[in-house]
Amino acid sequence: MKRTLVVGVDGSPESRAAADWAAREALRRDRRLRVIHAWLWQPLEVPIVHHRDSEASRAQDIVREVEAELTHRHPELALTAEVLQDAPVPALLRAAKEAEMLALGTRGHGVIAGFLLGSYGQQLIAAAECPVVSVRARDGGPVTGPDEGEVVVGQQGGVEESAEVLGFAFAAAAVRDVPLRAVRAWTLPPVYGYSPGSMWIADQLGGLEPYEKAALEQALEPWRLRYPEVEVIEQVERGSGGHVLLSAASDAQLVVVGRRVRESSVGARVGSVAHAVLHHAVCPVAVVPHP
Repeated sequence: MKRTLVVGVDGSPESRAAADWAAREALRRDRRLRVIHAWLWQPLEVPIVHHRDSEASRAQDIVREVEAELTHRHPELALTAEVLQDAPVPALLRAAKEAEMLALGTRGHGVIAGFLLGSYGQQLIAAAECPVVSVRARDGGPVTGPDEGEVVVGQQGGVEESAEVLGFAFAAAAVRDVPLRAVRAWTLPPVYGYSPGSMWIADQLGGLEPYEKAALEQALEPWRLRYPEVEVIEQVERGSGGHVLLSAASDAQLVVVGRRVRESSVGARVGSVAHAVLHHAVCPVAVVPHP
């Protein structure tokens, strides 16, 4: 069983927030934390001072500073910290292969610069083999929000399709001893939207919402049995997945969404629901890959 959490740092307040969140999560789950700063010497063809030794020294300083902060704040934490001499995306993707979880900060520099706009961080979220958690700093500092509030998970599809996502969410709620809010959003198929006769037939059959509720209950059943201590709140609501999930997660401490593992003509993708939540959720967001 993988028993290591990985966090990518670059010296920014956002990455330090991610490191602090990952440290607390490692303690909750009784895991080791691996702090990584990926750095590759690439001389610039511009007339500025750019020395390899000074850049290498700065990379080591970043790791030492984060390690010192986490050790001081969480003395019981099992921690390793290192500089990897490689480009950020391949370095962290390799680390993610051996990790239970990868944490990243938002709006950082270097490794995670502007991932909400589609650079390194989004590549990592779209391609990592393990769940990736994006953490947003508050007021430019390392505080990531209070450790109360529900864990909220978006459930889509059937039992097997949502198993990885629900498993991660139940485990997160269990180690926090907080309720889990399971949210399933649904919309009318086009035929119902444009056909009053089809809507009448759906009403005679009890409406579409009961089917969505039954699908959610069926997906939750095996995880309720595995985590009987977790209080589950079911929420089925008509609307777009992103809007419904963001509304439900307004006071959450963690939101969990899925990412289907598939390649498109433009490479790996995050998915529309995960994309919306990553852009707008205030709390940390876990993106869990699933078949």
